Amino acid sequence: MTSHISAAFDSGNIRLVAQDGDRFDLEIVRDHQSDFYQWFHFRLTGARDRDVELRITNAATSAYPLGWPGYRTRWSTDRDDWRLADTAYEDKVLVIRHRPESDSIWFAYFAPYSMERHHDLIATMAAQPGVSYRSLGQSLDGQEIDCLTLGEGKLQVWLYARQHPGESMAEWWMEGALERLADLSDPVTRVLRREATFHVVPNMNPDGSRRGHLRTNAAGVNLNREWHAPTPERSPEVLGVRAAMDATGVDFAMDVHGDEAIPYVFIAGFEGIPSWTDRQGQLFARFRETLARRSPDFQVKHGYGVAGPGAANLTMSTNQLAERFGAVAMTLEMPFKDNDDLPDPEFGWSAERSKLLGADCLGALHEMIGAF
Repeated sequence: MTSHISAAFDSGNIRLVAQDGDRFDLEIVRDHQSDFYQWFHFRLTGARDRDVELRITNAATSAYPLGWPGYRTRWSTDRDDWRLADTAYEDKVLVIRHRPESDSIWFAYFAPYSMERHHDLIATMAAQPGVSYRSLGQSLDGQEIDCLTLGEGKLQVWLYARQHPGESMAEWWMEGALERLADLSDPVTRVLRREATFHVVPNMNPDGSRRGHLRTNAAGVNLNREWHAPTPERSPEVLGVRAAMDATGVDFAMDVHGDEAIPYVFIAGFEGIPSWTDRQGQLFARFRETLARRSPDFQVKHGYGVAGPGAANLTMSTNQLAERFGAVAMTLEMPFKDNDDLPDPEFGWSAERSKLLGADCLGALHEMIGAF
């Protein structure tokens, strides 16, 4: 049987350049109207019980080439369990070597979170007791910006993910957080829903998600550089979400992401905003310390540099929300590589660990809910 590569499906991204038997030269396709690319997701058929070599030849000029050393591709035959493939970064080419046990196998940069699964998540959660649904507007491709609201407390909590669509671990995190928030038998959930109102946007960039983008929407715009002045033409997704935040106010916000290069879970804050207060900083530090105590997958040693006084980039959501509302805002980053503090040689950082971290973040918020 002849082997084939395809990517004409939800979040698919790869281009076949050359094929010599079971050796394939491939290229990741750039985001539409953008130079960003790193996300890939494709299917291999007809190669059962044969040694296959998949060579991504443009890896060196991707958005984050430092993301390739130490990285391992995910593969799956059932699209539920995603394991680590033999992957090497050799002479500026990402090389995946695998011997499929099936004539149909998928490879991806990380475990995908499809738009169909997103719709199932929204439908399931919207049907739970005390959960309401609203659309915050439509994307450039005409998809809804889905928002779920639950709880009756005065503290306004906003959780939002996938501004960068290729960071699919962010929506797995959302699934874990929502499952906990919907579980009324959980005493932590009951306290959180009594003391706070949660507004949850599981996917802020459905167009990029479906198109197989790494970082941008249908117009090639990085949504996390639009929060100072979103427009209907460039960033209706941010415009709709920020307008809803203006209506409710924001006390606590978490923007959920994945980082290509750093093999740890960490949080970035809002240091450097013009209106910084010690109270904001103390609550942020307390949340980080609480989460580090609760979850062995989280740490505070590794992460991004801190902006100096007045030097925060207010185009980014975390800084904009902290400045605009006086909120305790943060950006959560999970790795595309494994977590070097607690490596898993079979699955690496995974969808399941992302979900567990979502539940743990809510546990950390519960521990300090009275401090706001």
